[in-house]
Amino acid sequence: MSIRRISFLVAFLIFWTACTPATATPESALPSFSLTSPAFAPGAVIPEDYTCRGANVSPPLAWSDPPAGTQSLVLIMEDPDAPLGTWVHWVVYYIPADVRTLEEGIQNGRRYDEVAILFGKNSWGEAAYGGPCPPSGTHHYVFRLYALDIVPNLPEKAEKKAVEAAMQGHILGYSELIGVFSH
Repeated sequence: MSIRRISFLVAFLIFWTACTPATATPESALPSFSLTSPAFAPGAVIPEDYTCRGANVSPPLAWSDPPAGTQSLVLIMEDPDAPLGTWVHWVVYYIPADVRTLEEGIQNGRRYDEVAILFGKNSWGEAAYGGPCPPSGTHHYVFRLYALDIVPNLPEKAEKKAVEAAMQGHILGYSELIGVFSH
């Protein structure tokens, strides 16, 4: 190979590396902790009480100790099988780092000492839990719990995009629980 080709190749690689954006650490590479529900096992059917066919209240959730340095937690529940793209069912932020459960039917503004957890907007445009309600077939409902090294500065009824933007670069750990529900 000629020196000219090698020089061109080296220059191209330097340029390409400089212009390629750095990627965030994938969630699967982060330290994890467990997220469970006494209402359903991982991969199992979500009981009707927690869906649009029942009381439509949030299921009870529990988790193990998050990574050291955690300042707050964020919970996002989504349906990736929705026909129009991922459907956001629930966004919860300002969960204090020392809390290990969310009780069944938890309400927006629930206080833990001096901190009130807040619900962000779901895909229905409401700051509320919206239970599984698939139009057809079996859908997967993914509960993701994030441990953050900050308490994000977010307004009431923040949208998922704003919550995710505030979390960027501050995720210490991650946990996931998946349940299913059918039409």
